[in-house]
Amino acid sequence: MDATRVTEQPTSFDRAQSGADPADGRGALLRASTPPRSPGAAALPVQARTGEPPSGPRPGPPPGPGQDTAPSGAAPAGAGASLPAGGGPEHAQPSAAEPDTHRPRPAPETAAAVPEQGRGTQERPVERRTGQRLPAGGPLPMRRDGDRLRFVGAATRRIARGMDLDEIVMGLCRATVPTFSDAILVYLREPLPVGDERPVGPLVLRLRRSDRIPAERDTENGFMPAPVPEQPSELSVVTNELCEVRPGSALGEVLRGVRPVFTDAPSARAALNELLGEDAALPLPDGRRAVLAPLRGRRRVIGAALFLRRPERPAFEADDLLVAAQLATHSALGIDKAVLYGREAYIADELQRTMLPETLPRPTGVRLASRYLPAAETARVGGDWYDAIPLPGSRVALVVGDVMGHSMTSAAIMGQLRTTAQTLAGLDLPPQEVLHHLDEQAQRLGTDRMATCLYAVYDPVSHRITIANAGHPPPVLLHLGGRAEVLRVPPGAPIGVGGVDFEAVELDAPAGATLLLYTDGLVESRLRDVWTGIEQLREKLAATAQLTGPDHPPPLEALCDEVLDMLGPGDRDDDIALLAARFDGIAPSDVAYWSLEPEDAAPGRARRLARRALARWGLEDLTDAVELLVSEVVTNAVRYASRPVTLRLLRTDVLRCEVGDDVPQLPRLRQARATDEGGRGLYLVNRLARRWGATRLSTGKVVWFELNRG
Repeated sequence: MDATRVTEQPTSFDRAQSGADPADGRGALLRASTPPRSPGAAALPVQARTGEPPSGPRPGPPPGPGQDTAPSGAAPAGAGASLPAGGGPEHAQPSAAEPDTHRPRPAPETAAAVPEQGRGTQERPVERRTGQRLPAGGPLPMRRDGDRLRFVGAATRRIARGMDLDEIVMGLCRATVPTFSDAILVYLREPLPVGDERPVGPLVLRLRRSDRIPAERDTENGFMPAPVPEQPSELSVVTNELCEVRPGSALGEVLRGVRPVFTDAPSARAALNELLGEDAALPLPDGRRAVLAPLRGRRRVIGAALFLRRPERPAFEADDLLVAAQLATHSALGIDKAVLYGREAYIADELQRTMLPETLPRPTGVRLASRYLPAAETARVGGDWYDAIPLPGSRVALVVGDVMGHSMTSAAIMGQLRTTAQTLAGLDLPPQEVLHHLDEQAQRLGTDRMATCLYAVYDPVSHRITIANAGHPPPVLLHLGGRAEVLRVPPGAPIGVGGVDFEAVELDAPAGATLLLYTDGLVESRLRDVWTGIEQLREKLAATAQLTGPDHPPPLEALCDEVLDMLGPGDRDDDIALLAARFDGIAPSDVAYWSLEPEDAAPGRARRLARRALARWGLEDLTDAVELLVSEVVTNAVRYASRPVTLRLLRTDVLRCEVGDDVPQLPRLRQARATDEGGRGLYLVNRLARRWGATRLSTGKVVWFELNRG
């Protein structure tokens, strides 16, 4: 049978063809076997094959009301009378009085009907060619092109439903077992090449998945379960999970041939032994009960599938090679697409992961939590971003922005704007100046590069926050008592408009309060406008705070989850970026601040002031190290400063010391030579301090270091 006959003439086995030889079974009418039915169901008529005696008259169903009876002398339905070519019951038109007449689906050609042996029971049909009764619980063999065509269609649909590699391989296994084979082994190339990549090294096949006839009922394909629970089949025992295909070997030649082969030939048998291994514990069935099908993608062979049947089941036929070829082709192309899709998803995930902060910092006096949700699982990148940037003086910059769209282009623009914001924050510019420079950067990227952004700076010492807005939804402040407040911030124009003056406001940030920054995807959708969503967000925060009481703020992580729960099904059309900041602040009793004149006596005075502060805090064990490091840093500041030098000590989980001056040049660590009189101050700081750094300010710089409290 060729492929054209299978696909273009699927009904040639269903009815007699004009001019066909009556002795030829292909041109004769089929005799349908009795399908499985529930107890008490009416028996379906059986059509006799041309040239065979009828199996006995079977009365048809009684005519319905208003239905004409058959004319005198006509053969009753199901009586076994021969019908002219093309005039089988499949082409008979139902009468007007019975528009919904059900036509039974013909059974496979080789399954002969067996009379009932008792009420509610039915024996398995007999295989026509061998005369053996088919085993109970097993699928009926496919002997007709129509059966094979329907099976291939259902199997390819099941394979095509898979999106990733595992789903496609599982779809192949579940579609073929037990309909087409009793067991299947799927080997794939290790590693799988992606797209136009040229694989390096030898061809190695790894067993990806194996499957066998399940003990439970396959409800999708409608096969009856076995009468007794099956034991683990010997077909599922494989010892060789990795196979290297040597050039010129029997397995290599079979894979190069692309087409499925029976394993009864000596060369194919050798290829199968090479695939499974010489010492494999899998007993191979004799005859044509094993089909080895190479899996070829768009450019190269990517694996192989082995279909196996038990000895008690009819062997494969030549037409089954076409079925195996179709299954292998659809599976290989699906695997190619899945690998490409997986690579694209990996690139998108990596791009988004690198664009967003991998971990949030832990600045002094504030706790942070964040969430990011893409617009859809199939589009995992977008233009929303958030950031938390530590600033000098224990301050922290909180940023959230949204570039128009949620595509790869939006993600690329978002990455450039986020990098620009980090650079501007490192210069310690005011929030309105940061937005102004971001607007200029967006105009340089293109005329249609629009984005919204909100930039806030929190000072834990003064318990104040400075906010500037560029067309972004206003933040919400959740107070310790449970009151949620939408902050009144000037909206401003989006970034990229150009020629816009941004304005900043300074507000109180009491200890225990929580500031929530978000993008419009959280509060705006097709089902609600942005202000309705903001009001719902405010109510959600207030209701969540009531659960923990007025004296205990809700945990940050749980609060973020509760906020995202306000989104209902179909209520998310855009990316969502969420940044929550809990203001703990630094108590005034934990802060010591002094201003020193730039004179030679400043280092000695700094040592005395630091020693008194440590004694007041009960940190006398740090006195020697703090006096030494403060003296070195203040000495460097006084040497070049023209204005007063500031000294500040902060007691939190660590002891932090900050020295500020009006010189913008940052100090650099270098190795002093033996003949140098100076240059060892930062070396001592680097060796004794837990960590240290220097940050440029708009009015100079700050050099800081931290020591563990013991």
